[in-house]
This record gives sequence, structure tokens and C-alpha cells, in this order.
Amino acid sequence: MLSATTAAAVAALTLAACSSSPAAPGSSAPAADETITVYNAQHETLTKEWIDAFTAETGITVNVRNGDDTEMSNQIIAEGSHSPADVFLTENSPSMTAVEKAGLFTSPGATALKNVPEQYRPSSEKWVGIAARSTVFAYNTTKLTEAQLPASMMDLADSAWKGRWAASPSGADFQAIVSALVQLKGADAAESWLKAMKTNSVAYKGNSTAMKAVNAGEVDGAIIYHYYWFGDQAATGENSNNVKLHYFKNQDPGAFVSISGGGVLKSSQHKAAAQKLLAFITGKKGQEVLENGTSFEYPVGSDVPANSQLVPLADLDAPKIDPASLNSKQVTDLMTQAGLI
Repeated sequence: MLSATTAAAVAALTLAACSSSPAAPGSSAPAADETITVYNAQHETLTKEWIDAFTAETGITVNVRNGDDTEMSNQIIAEGSHSPADVFLTENSPSMTAVEKAGLFTSPGATALKNVPEQYRPSSEKWVGIAARSTVFAYNTTKLTEAQLPASMMDLADSAWKGRWAASPSGADFQAIVSALVQLKGADAAESWLKAMKTNSVAYKGNSTAMKAVNAGEVDGAIIYHYYWFGDQAATGENSNNVKLHYFKNQDPGAFVSISGGGVLKSSQHKAAAQKLLAFITGKKGQEVLENGTSFEYPVGSDVPANSQLVPLADLDAPKIDPASLNSKQVTDLMTQAGLI
């Protein structure tokens, strides 16, 4: 029969999201029983790839609590200095800035900051970019020709587009795009555009659902992130075979590149290990998971190129926005006033 101590140890290992064997004798890696907790709002499969590789290399166990951007950021803010989280990973940066504004981040570590160029991390250096995704207009090729595509995302406010385009306004993905719109055009212009969106657009829950509606011809096009199309094409293509992607470029709000973020909580009791995780994710091995994997998100660190199927980041002609300036509360207030959420 197992002793109480042994049973407790087995139970703890069973609950761990990821684990590995102890570090080899003489290794500088932390002891295998060191554990950090990640609040994860990135895609679960991508984060698991990162963590499995990190644990195999370092011997650090990682427990993961999954949720969406807003849910996780609100939880961290509510927990404050008592949060059990060591690291926060997001899909979009506005939730990172919410936690930053609450004063809950410490430095992500010198290595992670060095790995990521300035344009893919906030000027405050309180967190760091870990991946990126491009805003696109996914359109049905049987309903629109290239000549009929909107030149700017702002054109979708025109009455000619009434009932013809879609988005997922309740999701953090789209709200990040609106955050960029506010920064680029101002709150008044954003408010006007959102009111027109309420009249013109069709709301779906989730980017994949919006793209599926485009593919089925329910709407002519939709504002989504690029990787939903690439992921579907790499699988069966059944939800995207009638769809192509239009890149607005020209530093248009519709060319916004959203930065996924990683930060270390000030309350962490394992800051060195937490910073080591971010150093790994932003390092060559971590970024190659993006280049060679199935997420189709853009690498942003360690000079790792994008998946060869993607339009290179440098060719997107995205608007230049400091991720630290994106304000999630202002956006949700504006979208609520417009009746979108």
C-alpha cells in the first residue's frame, strides 16, 4: 500500500499538465519538481507544443489553466497579488495591456526581450510578443471579384455593404482589431464605423464560423485572422474552398497585425523559471514551432521566418501600433454602445 506521502506525490504528478524526467546529473537545469503555472489564452494545441518542448529541455513542470483572453486577464486582475499564475499567455495584446495597467507584471526577462524586435513588443517592455496574426478580408470567390473588394476596412461602413459582410464581434480577436482602429482613426471615427457595422454586418460566433458562412455564400466576406483559412486548407478545406484572402495592406486598419503576448506575473514565486519559459518560446526552438507546425501563426522572435505558405510579415504593410496602447475597456465600451456586444 502506498504511504500518504507517496500517494500525494503521485496525485500531484497526475494533475500536472506537462512533466518530464529529472535533469541529468551535473545539468544546470532546475530540479524536475520545480513547477510553474501558466494562465493560457493562446490556442491550447500550440501552447502544449511549446510546453512539451520546454519541459523536455529544462525539466520544469508546467501546469496550465486554459481560458479566453478576457476571462484570463479578468481573473488575474481579480486575484491581484495573490494570483497563482506565474505566466500569462494570450492570443491578442489588449488583455496583456489590461494586466499591465493593473500593475501586475514584472519583467519578461532580458533574454525574451532581446529575442523579439521592438515592433513586436510593447514600449513598456512589461511583456513580450510570442506570435502574430494578420487581419484579412476572407471573401467568396463566386460572389466577389478582386476588383469588387473593399480597398479599406473602413469601406465596409458604406451602405452598399449592408448584409454582405460578417465578423465575430463578441470575440477577443475582433475586439483587438477594433482596438487598432481606435488608435489609428480615433474614438469618434471608430464609434461611427461601429454603428455602421451594427447596421451592415452579420454577427457570427467565432472566426471559423464566419469563414464557413462566407464559404457557403451566406455573406460575401468576413473580417477574420489569416490563420483560420490556412488551417482549414491544410485539413479538408471543406469550410474554405470557395474562399480567398484579401490583404488590405497600405497601413490600413484592416491590415492590423495582432501580437500574441507573454508576461511574467509580479506575484510569481518562480520568476526565473517563468522568464525561462518566455525565453524558450521566443527563442529559436519555440519560434520554429510556429514556422514548422500547424498553427499558421507568424513567428516574431529570433529571426525565425514564417511558414513558407504565408505572406511574409514584412510584405503585409501593416500599420505601426505600440501594443501597449491598445485599450480593451475602451473598445468594449464603444462596442457595447454600438449594440455589437
